[in-house]
Amino acid sequence: MRETRLSPDDFIYPLFVTYGKGIRKEIPSMPGCYQESVDKIINHAREIYRLGVPSIILFGIPEHKDEKGSSAYDEHGVVQKAIKAIKNAVPELYVITDVCMCEYTSHGHCGIIKNGDVDNDLTLEILAKEALSHVRAGADMVAPSDMMDGRVKAIRSLLDTEGFESIPIMAYSAKYASSFYGPFREAAESTPQFGDRRSYQMDPANRIEALREVELDIEEGADIIMVKPALSYLDIISEVKRTFSMPVAAYNVSGEYSIVKAAGKLGWIDEKRMMMEILTSIRRAGADIILTYFAKEAAKLLNS
Repeated sequence: MRETRLSPDDFIYPLFVTYGKGIRKEIPSMPGCYQESVDKIINHAREIYRLGVPSIILFGIPEHKDEKGSSAYDEHGVVQKAIKAIKNAVPELYVITDVCMCEYTSHGHCGIIKNGDVDNDLTLEILAKEALSHVRAGADMVAPSDMMDGRVKAIRSLLDTEGFESIPIMAYSAKYASSFYGPFREAAESTPQFGDRRSYQMDPANRIEALREVELDIEEGADIIMVKPALSYLDIISEVKRTFSMPVAAYNVSGEYSIVKAAGKLGWIDEKRMMMEILTSIRRAGADIILTYFAKEAAKLLNS
């Protein structure tokens, strides 16, 4: 009689690839998650696929950062190298890449800075170049997370022009300026050096704006739309799913993960039961796909 069911097929597992060799550094605020060099991330990718999780999303930590985030679209960058290595070692694993500038810019913002703030239009060309570099390296899908207006159209246009019409785009369509991102910024080394991201990410109080943002991304060519974070925005996930006939992804973000891990370590909760309850609630709200750091642990339980 159970109405909502979970499967490892529902999950996308985030990975953080960094420069160097022999590196597997646990992220203090995200137990069980790591910054890994390309040689180490290959073994991790094999483990994920063996567990039945069909897809990963890659985030890069470059050796060099500058104001324009030029490492983001370097054909020899860490993400580009990781894509090639993973697709060579585990060709069946579906590789998605995060398309954003925050990990690559010296100021930690998601685009080009002009007059003290991110310039939306100047950023679009660079985001499109970054997406193209990922696809040329072998990425199966790109996922722009920057929240610049028009970036789906810019990426779709360049990919089509370069002969990659079949590569899908998963757009971070309703991405809120959330306090739940803290641990991720440690993991991706992407904390803004000044100000915050509220000028381009969404106000947590807004619901109708989320529907407008989703609609715009669909019109520009998004194949999958995403709501981020998940737990405080289950109502948004539900309304987006009811309103649009599109696949919906939800990102069970780092803060949501770390809260469970911290409480579990202190013995205050049944960590595994809470993990499964959270993931089930996201599916029940309407998400077809869940990006989650719990993917491996949940897959082990579901496979047992």
